[in-house]
Amino acid sequence: MSDERPAQEGPATFRDVFGQPEFRALFAANILSWVGDYLAKAAVTVLVLRETESVALSAAAFAVSYLPWLLGGPLLSALAERHRYRRVMVICDLIRMALMVLVAMPFMPAWSVLALIFLATLANPPSQAARSAVMPQILTGDRLVVGLSAFTSASQAAQVVGYLIGATIAALNPNAALLVNAATFALSALLVRVGVRDRPSTMTAKHRSHLLRETGQGFRIVFERPVLRAIAMLVFSAMLFSIVPEGLAAGWAAERTDGTMDAGTAQAVIMAAGPVGYVLGGVIIGRLIAPARRLALMRPLMVIAPAVLVPALLDPAPSVVALLAAACGFAVAGLVPVANGLFVQALPDGYRARAFGVMATGTQVIQGAAVLATGALAERFSVPSVVGAWSAAGVLLMLVAAFAWPRPRTIDAAIAAARAESAPDAAAPTHAARGPAAGDRGREHGRRRHAVT
Repeated sequence: MSDERPAQEGPATFRDVFGQPEFRALFAANILSWVGDYLAKAAVTVLVLRETESVALSAAAFAVSYLPWLLGGPLLSALAERHRYRRVMVICDLIRMALMVLVAMPFMPAWSVLALIFLATLANPPSQAARSAVMPQILTGDRLVVGLSAFTSASQAAQVVGYLIGATIAALNPNAALLVNAATFALSALLVRVGVRDRPSTMTAKHRSHLLRETGQGFRIVFERPVLRAIAMLVFSAMLFSIVPEGLAAGWAAERTDGTMDAGTAQAVIMAAGPVGYVLGGVIIGRLIAPARRLALMRPLMVIAPAVLVPALLDPAPSVVALLAAACGFAVAGLVPVANGLFVQALPDGYRARAFGVMATGTQVIQGAAVLATGALAERFSVPSVVGAWSAAGVLLMLVAAFAWPRPRTIDAAIAAARAESAPDAAAPTHAARGPAAGDRGREHGRRRHAVT
């Protein structure tokens, strides 16, 4: 499928996107995987708590699913770049299916459950990296942006659905919930195998080197190219403050209730508000706003996203907190899918999976660090004060990001350069690993200057 797009392009619709059979198959497979992941998190925490009666081990069972991204996300994503993307996704689903069946066995001790969960989640980075790399081969232009918006909105909805289903089934039989999770991976593998075309890896011989060097190239291509670096900084900054209401929801609900809901309900409402706002924002902005308008809205949305959380300083009731968190999620949904669409278009073939690993790992680390930092501050100050002050700092950070955001012509030039590098007869893009060649330094300097104006 050609990567070319028309010079003047109208807004893509969900009908355009879901009219692609491959996208439908990939979308359905990922929905199943996501629901299964969150279902398993809810079930495993219950299972470990029942087996050990230890809240600490139960929390560890929840947290262990994030370790693969922290310990080997970029490396595993680089490994996925070497192989056919459909094969990677299918194998990862089958591995997770088999391991989750083992976790569900009633004779498994708690330490074995934790080890198997860790092994199962090692398949997440290569699977998601392969999906990210194949998406631009299925959708192009604004269809890609709308498709990414559909994916990110669906992931938020899958989180809510997975937790609800997992908690409900796990209350009766956590082992049964884990078997349901294994079945979702089996169906996901089948959908990808049947519905997605088998394409060769875009990593050709000219990209191949040592695996660690390839991983390092993923970091360099993200942070050495001005447009990609600006997008990465925007996404990381958005994650730094948007996760905080969800992460501190339990403490917030314990400190403040409005008389209409108990602490548990208040916590659930606050935690769900961000994902709900994100889903609404993804649907409304992705569907109703034209591509050029979405790009123009990025700068104001950068500032609005953290600014709507600043009123937390006034210590509002949990219902108002939920509205603030939903508004933040709505604004972030206007930023991240558009930024992701630009990001994958500005990446040359052969680097998409590795760059995804860098971005996903950074997102996980930043979200975890933000929750840990604000949680530590909340030990000394009230939660509303911490969230409001943290968000005010986010406004300043986003003002810097908005000022540094590249001009449209700079972004267009980066996308055109990526397409030129991806052409079959293009020379090996060695500058991704070693920096610009001597003859290109003047042009690279010019691009960097424009990127920060």
